[in-house]
Amino acid sequence: MASLLARRGALIIDADALAREAVAPGTPGLSEVVARFGAEVVGAGGALDRRALAAMVFTDASALADLNAIVHPWVRAAIAERLAALDGGTFEGVVVLEIPLLVESGRSYGASKVIVVDCPEEVARRRLVEERGMDEGDARRRMAAQASRRDRLAAADIVIDNSGSRADLERQVDEVWAGLAARGE
Repeated sequence: MASLLARRGALIIDADALAREAVAPGTPGLSEVVARFGAEVVGAGGALDRRALAAMVFTDASALADLNAIVHPWVRAAIAERLAALDGGTFEGVVVLEIPLLVESGRSYGASKVIVVDCPEEVARRRLVEERGMDEGDARRRMAAQASRRDRLAAADIVIDNSGSRADLERQVDEVWAGLAARGE
């Protein structure tokens, strides 16, 4: 959904991209992950083997908490840095913080609105299997490790239903964008 907002003019700050940067080869973040989880989470070329790490953390809640304790501070600092760079600048548009684990982190980052893109759990699980190539068990474990749908919806100021067609999603994003742009958020 963030890419749809970007096409309409929003500036996107992507927490997942920042998390990948935090554990890129040669970073202190990757060193911390290796110190906690072992060299088996490093693949060819020194890059993080995300599948190996996922196999460890999505079957062990304390391991996932340890990973989050390593990565989240790096991501929070990077988000703060990017937002601070905008404060004195000339950017007057809409800034979207794309943060999949916003509810889990318990942080708002000063956002004026929280938009949750929602679909039924069975749709989300099917998409993980069909579009991301996960097996059913992996998809279930990942979803179980995240905030519940109820908690995400409770945190939302705006809900976009992503259970329908691409055209339905585009229409809803247009409506949200018109509201955000009109209010200058």
